[in-house]
Amino acid sequence: MSVRSANWTNRKVLVTGAGGFIGSHLVERLVELGARTRAFIRYNSANSWGCLDESDVKDDVEVFPGDLRDRDSLRPAMKGVDVLFHLGALIAIPYSYRAPASYLHTNVEGSLNVFQTALDSGVGRVVHTSTSEVYGTARYCPIDEEHPLQGWSPYSASKIAADKLAEAFHRSFGLPVATIRPFNTFGPRQSARAVIPTIVTQALAAKEIRLGSLTPRRDFNFVADTVEGFIRMADSNPAVGEVINIGSGRDISIGEVAGSVLKILKKDVPINSENARVRPTASEVAQLCAENGKAKSLLGWEPRFSFEAGLACTIEWVERNMARYRIGTYAI
Repeated sequence: MSVRSANWTNRKVLVTGAGGFIGSHLVERLVELGARTRAFIRYNSANSWGCLDESDVKDDVEVFPGDLRDRDSLRPAMKGVDVLFHLGALIAIPYSYRAPASYLHTNVEGSLNVFQTALDSGVGRVVHTSTSEVYGTARYCPIDEEHPLQGWSPYSASKIAADKLAEAFHRSFGLPVATIRPFNTFGPRQSARAVIPTIVTQALAAKEIRLGSLTPRRDFNFVADTVEGFIRMADSNPAVGEVINIGSGRDISIGEVAGSVLKILKKDVPINSENARVRPTASEVAQLCAENGKAKSLLGWEPRFSFEAGLACTIEWVERNMARYRIGTYAI
């Protein structure tokens, strides 16, 4: 294990995408560790901070509204920063079929702005967020970091481009960037554009569960484990210039996830596939399952939460927060 011992107290940290699901959990963990935490939030006229609006740490965070597509809004947020966690992105795969150009502008041009500003600002460490979607359907399992990258959706193509920009900025300009590649993260606060909240909300309130394809298999990881991966990426010197998978090494089908939710809730409702929710045939990723040996050896990371424990925690949170969701509406 090659992880340096870190003291986060008073380290100046910036999180892009801080109002998002994973970003907000990461912000809370950084505040807990004593970091001087900044949150880069996409500007909106409602002055919403996304998931941070109701966070217990919102008064302990310095918020910078802006837009990744505008480098001028990044500069003041990045001034004097020791560690930058870059999570800001458009992430919904179905919407990327409808608005592919927006993914290019935010995920590719936005990441270019982040890397250039980090370089100009002398940021000590950049942790760039990738996604397991860049692998496309697995050619072999478990998937290691040498697996070919396959753009099976406009979203995944935009993330491949961003990952390659991170690699290029490290090789060309010496940017100290490490790329974390989380597999499917779930947990409290996740929106219904993700499959687990979609299943849970329907299981709680509807007479059936309507999903897309039921057979694709995914490697699901509880958000606290993913956040720990981010923290360790920032603390591992050997991680610089590397891409590291953060996944459990266990895959489960979407249909099996729905069955697990119903079992926990002790409910029996039909699970149906709905054409409107199915991805284009040649774009459906059939299987993702992580090889996490690199994370274990370079970061000393491995998941602490089982899928079942994380699912129970998530169901409990969703049940308390049903008013946040539009039941029966397909969120793309």
